This record gives sequence, C-alpha cells and structure tokens, in this order.
Amino acid sequence: MDDRTPSRKDSFWSRNALSLTAFAIFAVALIAQSLTGWRTSVADAVQHGGASFGYWTYLTTGHFAEATFENWESEFLQMASFVLLTAYLIQRGSGESKKERDDPRDEDPRLHHDDPDAPWPVRRGGVWLYLYERSLFLAFLLLFIGSFVGHAISGAHEYTAEQHLHGEAGIGAWQFVRTAEFWFQSFQNWQSEFLAVGTIVVLTVFLRQRGSAESKPVHEPHRTTGD
Repeated sequence: MDDRTPSRKDSFWSRNALSLTAFAIFAVALIAQSLTGWRTSVADAVQHGGASFGYWTYLTTGHFAEATFENWESEFLQMASFVLLTAYLIQRGSGESKKERDDPRDEDPRLHHDDPDAPWPVRRGGVWLYLYERSLFLAFLLLFIGSFVGHAISGAHEYTAEQHLHGEAGIGAWQFVRTAEFWFQSFQNWQSEFLAVGTIVVLTVFLRQRGSAESKPVHEPHRTTGD
C-alpha cells in the first residue's frame, strides 16, 4: 500500500471521533428533550383549557428555550470556572490538577515566538498573545453570558405566559432576572455542576480509568498529580 495513502486511523472520523460522538449524543438528547417537553407542554395547556399545538410551534416557545438555556448556562459557567481555577489552584494527586511545580502549562509562551509551528498569536505577540493565552476561559465566559441572557429572555416569556393563565400581567427579561424564580432555576443547576467538578477532582486522586485522558495512569501512586 502507498505510504501516502491515509490509513483508516488517519481518517476525518477517527481523528475527530470524540467530538463527533459527543455532539451526536447532544443532538439526540436535545431532540428527545424537545419531544418530551412538547408533550408535557401540550398536556399542561389542555389541562388549563387551552388548545393543543404542533411540535414546530413548541420549539418557538419560552418553555423549550428556557429549559435549554438554563442548562447551557450552568455548563458553560462550570467550564469557565474550572478552566480559570485550575490555572491557579491545585489538588495534590488529582488527575484534573496541574503539578505543584514546573508544570509545562505555566511556561511563558513568549519564549516560543520564533517557533514556526507555534500558533499565529504566539508568533505575533502583543495584544493577540495576551488574548490568546486567555482565550479558552474567555470563550466559555462569552458562551455563559450568551446563555445567561438567553435564559433571562426566554424565561421572561415563559413566566409571562404562566402569569397570563392566571389573569396577571407579564414581565420583561430584566424584571424576570430580579425574581426568585430565575435564581432558583440557575442555582439548582449551578450547584450540581460544581458538585460534579469537585467529585471528579477528588475521585481522580484514588480511582482510575485505563486509557482515559481524565485519569492518571493506573500504575501511578495516589500522590502523583495528573500531567
């Protein structure tokens, strides 16, 4: 076989299998959420004397958008916080933590500005490098802010719809953010995300999963922090 012919392991699908699988599961779960949410919303509307409505109409409702955005919001907050906290804090022995000293991730990228294989911002320097060396956190922060705003707007629509059912006036997004309902929805998701983060940080000190990037090598002592 010609050495230049890409092997099956070098195919697009194999090189991107982890992300493709994750996004596929996400898509299936989102569709399942929308279908079950539609059935729930229709049943609730009929119970209150309203009319049934179609699936595509449901996708434009606050019920679907609010449930989606409030979960995305907590996920992106978790990731933004985890990225930032692991830059400064350590957990000895955890596979999710940097080494206590001499970790290569702390190396100044400016030492590599002449490396031809370094990313463009590293070679360019200046404000581009300043932003790039914080880009992962900033990306998750922007995604969190976008989801937070989406939660506020869609939540206000859903809250208003419920108010109208009881003959009361609706409210806007800013007013909804000031309600206990908005923060109840947020905090019930936020607390679970940080519980999950704390759990994996501690469990990876003592437990292993052979072959996983989230685990230390199985033979490593408990005191060894992840590379």
